[in-house]
Amino acid sequence: MLDVRRLILLRDLETHGTVTAVAEAHGVTPSAVSQQLRLLEEETRTRLLNRTGRSIHLTAAGSQLAEDTEKVLSALERAQNRLYASAGEPAGPVHFASFPSALTPLAAPLCDALESLHPDLRLHITEAEPEIAVRLLLQRRVDIALVYRYSNLAAPPHLGVQAHTLRIDPLVAVLRSDHPAAHPHGSPVELRELASAPWITAPPQTACGDAVLQACRSAGFTPQVRHTCTDFAAMIALAASGGYIALIPSMAAAHLPLTLSVRPLTDSTLVRTIEIAVRHGTIDEPAIAACLTALYALNPPAQQGTAEL
Repeated sequence: MLDVRRLILLRDLETHGTVTAVAEAHGVTPSAVSQQLRLLEEETRTRLLNRTGRSIHLTAAGSQLAEDTEKVLSALERAQNRLYASAGEPAGPVHFASFPSALTPLAAPLCDALESLHPDLRLHITEAEPEIAVRLLLQRRVDIALVYRYSNLAAPPHLGVQAHTLRIDPLVAVLRSDHPAAHPHGSPVELRELASAPWITAPPQTACGDAVLQACRSAGFTPQVRHTCTDFAAMIALAASGGYIALIPSMAAAHLPLTLSVRPLTDSTLVRTIEIAVRHGTIDEPAIAACLTALYALNPPAQQGTAEL
């Protein structure tokens, strides 16, 4: 019998392309991955890898074994879900990845709802940004992932993942209530009205940071960035203390100190779309279906649809 753990490493090498990426995904060293792959070749008595200098690629036999491994893992997953489904009610563990700013407004209420509706379901939450969450999903280390994409950034597709829109989360401007652009409260503001103020943004080469920079440049200016951080709560605190401008998703601006105001943007197309991602063929599995039903029940109606991530 072939070692399943080694087969998964081979499958992941086919997916990610490098031993280093596979090692990072599994939290081990590249040398440990290489050693296990060599043992798999010895175990199968087949050449599975072509090694050229520092590059490594699967042979035709290796690619076939990786494909067969995916089929075996899918079959095991279906068998496990049929076992849980035979109990009549959704049961068993469900591993759920959520990006940080969705933990409080989305993941925590889901925990409470499932505990009440399906007490035999055990939700396990992992904090992960979308890129990592999708990787965990494809590795079968999580069953459901909350991910997002910004409307003004091109997001590369991830094969094998099915995404369903959960919520449309528009970006809003957060600013001190004594700022001239804070009034009239609640009416849309044009970004260029905020061009002269100092800003707080997420760092460059993050989705939020790049989305904000792109939006400002499209409005005709480059923001004067005073502070950078990834935590929306920290952005809000800094905006309150120093009079800085922050452009953040509306969901993250639900609870603000009295000294701050929220202004929607005149560009209503600038949004963060929050999606539920699952592996192909798993959406009707009882435990996953129960989680998705609960998530939709907890959220207001949104423009829903299906797409390839």
